[in-house]
Formats: sequence, structure tokens, C-alpha cells
Amino acid sequence: MQGMARKQGSHSDITGPRVLETALRLIAQHGFAAVSMRQIAAEVGVQAGALYNYTPDKQSLLFDLMRSHMADLLNALAAADLQGDALARLEGFTRFHIRFHLPRSDQVFVSYMELRNLAPENFAAIEAMRRDYEDVLEDILRAGEAEGIFAVPDTRVATMALIAMLTGLSHWYREGGRLAMNKIEAIYWDLVRKAVSV
Repeated sequence: MQGMARKQGSHSDITGPRVLETALRLIAQHGFAAVSMRQIAAEVGVQAGALYNYTPDKQSLLFDLMRSHMADLLNALAAADLQGDALARLEGFTRFHIRFHLPRSDQVFVSYMELRNLAPENFAAIEAMRRDYEDVLEDILRAGEAEGIFAVPDTRVATMALIAMLTGLSHWYREGGRLAMNKIEAIYWDLVRKAVSV
């Protein structure tokens, strides 16, 4: 069947993900404001105009990156199925957060550092997804207080502080460093437990 015209969009299953991967890498390296659609297109190997087959504009691209990261996070957390008393669930959440985020340092960086570049409606949508994630941890802390094993002055502030601490690991941890990942995970779990225990 040589010579037949290729159907328009037949590459979209390959190119669409490549556009997102490339945009993620470039935005993580240079920042959202510094990256142009032309630069993304050049790296993907398509004409700048072809990018608009995959995304209406750069803002939509940023939103899609953040939304897919948050959707993956929420789906993975639901699949983690944290069980047991509050202490067991807190340990499960801590280890889950580290294992999910560490291999995704570009997504973590973009999700936190580029929030300010989202249009208001996109910002609201991402914030709602983040709140869903944070609520899981806050519910664990509340349960621990009810069980008499946690004592935190404010569960919301504690939730934000713990997530910031756990997420911060992505900014400095490098594979092959002084400590193996399982050792780092154990240290972080010890820090989290001590931060909230009675």
C-alpha cells in the first residue's frame, strides 16, 4: 500500500506524549516564561504550527502537565489503599509520597514553581486537586488526634508543613548519593512520626 496518503493525526498517539514530555523538560530547565512554543516544536521535531494540533496554547500545555501529574498522584494514592490505625496510615502516606514523587522531580518542580503562571480558572482546578490530596493527610492527622497518639497545634498547618518537607526531598536527593533511598525513607518517616507524636 505504498504511496497512500497518511491519515492526518496518525502520529498524534506518539507526538502528543512527546510534546508533553518535551514541554515538561524544557519548563523544568528554563522556566515557563522562558520557553516558547517554537522551542518545544523544534525539540519534538515538528513545525511550530503543528503543536496546535495537540494543544491550543502554552497555558493549556502547562495546565495539562500539572493536571496529569495531580491525576496520576490521586489515582496512585487511591490504589495505595492506606489501612490500619492513624500511625500505620501516616507511615503509608509518608512512604507513598516519597516513592511517588522522587522519580518525578521535573513534574514536582513544575507543579510547585509554575503555579503562579496558571490562569485563574486553571489555578483553581489544580488547587482543588491538591486539596483532595492534602485532605487525605489531614484526615490521618485528625484520626491520630482522636486516637490520642498525635498532638499538633493545627492539623491544616501540620499537613502543609509535612507535605512541604516530604516534597522537598525531590529538590536535593540524587540517586547514588551517600545514603540509599530506603535509608532516606526511614529517616523521613522518623522525622514525620516525631513531628506529630504526643
